[in-house]
Amino acid sequence: MRKVFVTALVLVLAAASCSFADGVKIGAGIYRFNDAFMLRFRNAMSAESEKAGAKIDIADGRDDQPTQDAQIDEFIAGGVNVLIVNLVDRMAAQETIDKAKSADIPVVFINREPPLEVLNTYGKAYYVGAKAEESGIFSGQLIVDYFKSHPEADKNHDGKLQFVLLKGQNGHQDMILRSKYSVETIRDAEIEPVELASAIANWDKLEAMKIMNAFIMSIGPENIEAVIANNDEMALGAVEALKAQDYNKGDPSMYIPVVGVDANASALEAMDRGEMLGTVLNDADGQGSAAVKLAVSLAQGKDVSGEVTDGKYIWVPYQKVTRGEK
Repeated sequence: MRKVFVTALVLVLAAASCSFADGVKIGAGIYRFNDAFMLRFRNAMSAESEKAGAKIDIADGRDDQPTQDAQIDEFIAGGVNVLIVNLVDRMAAQETIDKAKSADIPVVFINREPPLEVLNTYGKAYYVGAKAEESGIFSGQLIVDYFKSHPEADKNHDGKLQFVLLKGQNGHQDMILRSKYSVETIRDAEIEPVELASAIANWDKLEAMKIMNAFIMSIGPENIEAVIANNDEMALGAVEALKAQDYNKGDPSMYIPVVGVDANASALEAMDRGEMLGTVLNDADGQGSAAVKLAVSLAQGKDVSGEVTDGKYIWVPYQKVTRGEK
């Protein structure tokens, strides 16, 4: 009797150790690997896939849509059960959906939100991300809070906020909405925003540093009262340009508030050093985990109506982060 019990117990334990997503194959396309935010996203997807027991293959689109298109073709030909796609060009979503639909496999878009009318062309197309307007609102609030508590930030005492804006990729919904809502939030707080200059820096630190250097040379740092960047990498580029002019190095009279989005490790360290005012947490870990969980459910043919909003979306909220917070 005891032998039978031990054998049964071993079988139960073995069954319990089997992962619930065994056999699920996920093909994931990332717009480019050398992006700090998407690195966190990838790590979260890999960790969640390992936890679930699913196999995930993640490809580097190298910021080239034809390259990513070919990778998606390879995933489908290789028999993946579901796609997760961070588009190089969000306007290529329809082509991606058409491919997934032809193969009758679900597709979960991440980070770059396709237009709703495109998502609606396929019942198995979804989006996991954060509402970009929230990050814009929080960026604006960080600036408003600083200006209301630091009257000296209004350098020319005109009651207006003279700022420069560093934008992400042209056409990206995060760039459009973060830029729009950050400025609208300042205006809603009864502070008149005055845009001195803006430029596309493609989410890139070095590109943003070069652009900020040009702003400094043409405008003069003494005339810039704030820097709003669509992500942390560009904010950090602006900080480096300012530090080269001895700004944001500890002298309160030589300080320009800089805000970003993502709450990456380098930005948090810059905030701790007093070089950067604040950031907005774009929860890459939460989004990456949610994308894989949804992908696994879809691959297994489960009803996901309880997981999604409006039939198509999983939203992971943003959070404001100020100095001393993590």
